[in-house]
Amino acid sequence: MEDLERFLVESVFFKGMKKEHLELLAGCASNVRFDAGEVILREGKVANACYLIRHGKVALEVHAPKRGPITIQTLSEGEVLGWSWLVRPYHWHFDARAVELTRAIALDGECLRQKSENDCCLGYELLKRFSQLMVERLQAARFQLVNIYDM
Repeated sequence: MEDLERFLVESVFFKGMKKEHLELLAGCASNVRFDAGEVILREGKVANACYLIRHGKVALEVHAPKRGPITIQTLSEGEVLGWSWLVRPYHWHFDARAVELTRAIALDGECLRQKSENDCCLGYELLKRFSQLMVERLQAARFQLVNIYDM
């Protein structure tokens, strides 16, 4: 548990959070590994986690009819994958695939929601951070759409 908490403390995404909140997050955390090519998220499936990437690369993709998957963003060490655990109905909005061997910390969405309900200050901190993440992902998707239709 100490290693997970240490990585959370050192991450840019969670920088500045109170120690007690980081301890609560660590209680929802586990180490995960994805092999190159492995699908991590599938659009429309139940979203019940987010991932803090420790090592590797993950392609965030949308599926376009007649074109197949389009990478809208590639995430790497220190970045967070997944915000849909926070917003009902808790379904993924994108696909994600490991580009190479990827190690990450998985944070259980149900656990995060429960701890946020019990501690509104934690919930507000997470909402602020994940709202910014949502904006970044939606901007990346918009940028890719402009590039696709600008051809």
